[in-house]
Amino acid sequence: MVAVTDTLAPRWHACYTRSRHEKRVDERLRSQGMEVFLPMVARVRQWHDREKVVEWPLFPSYVFARFGLDALARVLGTPGVATVVRFNGRPVAIPEHEIENVRRLADGLGRADADPEPVPMVETGRPVRITSGPLEDVRGIVAEHRGRERLLITVGLQSIGQGMKVEVDADLVELLEIEDR
Repeated sequence: MVAVTDTLAPRWHACYTRSRHEKRVDERLRSQGMEVFLPMVARVRQWHDREKVVEWPLFPSYVFARFGLDALARVLGTPGVATVVRFNGRPVAIPEHEIENVRRLADGLGRADADPEPVPMVETGRPVRITSGPLEDVRGIVAEHRGRERLLITVGLQSIGQGMKVEVDADLVELLEIEDR
């Protein structure tokens, strides 16, 4: 179920940005005194003469900000912000646990040898929790089996229909009850 914002109390929201404006939007919202979250991951980019590690948004074109409805006009007026993700015309509130899950994912990916891939959130499969390693306590949905020993897990923000695929050893996950997610 999608939670919409109907209160002045600050809640997390997804700001959809102009292409490649995530860092500028992050800076501009912070300068307005807002709490902002822009998950970044390091990726190796190949040029014809060299390779370079660059910081890249985990969710391209999205910046997460905590604000109430009283600040909506200010957010929408911020240069680089295209819109705020909405459902039935009202801003979608992202639950705190989803933001924390993405924080853990971004932190773990910084220590893991992984190349995450943005994907639409897949609702099929079993909910799981990664039990050890750099992605410990990250929760997600089994998206695919890769042989008998590997699983492709989708970790996501269901509120905005976005997620990341991460491949892990099958023995590093535990199955969760649906309401435990």
